Amino acid sequence: MILVGNAVISDDIKDHFFVCDLEACKGACCVEGDAGAPLSDEETEILEKEYPSIAPFLTEEGRKSIERNGTWVIDQENEKGTTTIEKDGACAYAIRDEKGILKCGIEQAYNEGKTGFKKPISCHLYPIRITRYDAYEALNYDRWHICDPACRLGKSLGLPIYQFLKEALIRKYGAAWYEELLDRIAASEM
Repeated sequence: MILVGNAVISDDIKDHFFVCDLEACKGACCVEGDAGAPLSDEETEILEKEYPSIAPFLTEEGRKSIERNGTWVIDQENEKGTTTIEKDGACAYAIRDEKGILKCGIEQAYNEGKTGFKKPISCHLYPIRITRYDAYEALNYDRWHICDPACRLGKSLGLPIYQFLKEALIRKYGAAWYEELLDRIAASEM
């Protein structure tokens, strides 16, 4: 384990390789699973506020689901998450590109300058999942068979999870935190 600030980071995050391979998985993480993407309290407020700017980038089915259920929901584990489409369980914010690859409509709106919200941090950080405790956060590698292509690609490129997720980790914890993480990883390998 690596400790940086109030975050306890599993060694798996430095020892395992990962690079999303959307050509292979087609964005299956936007559909698979038993709930939408986890959201923080702050993110639920952002989605409510920014939804009018995001809605034009979503599918009709996604917009209808959000109109029925809200911009976010409480899931079966009593956690806040993105709304899903009843028919197939896909995230209501997911869109398909011309190749049939699922991507994030929120991120599309962000890329086109319509919102300042990139996407839920839980999506940006995947395959890292954060568990919050009173005094710290535990960062763990969430292994999932749909990401086997990402593991193979990451291994072939020699890119560990923490390097693949550099931007997301800096977004969540800051640049100084990430530099400390790099220092701790280097020290652990001596």
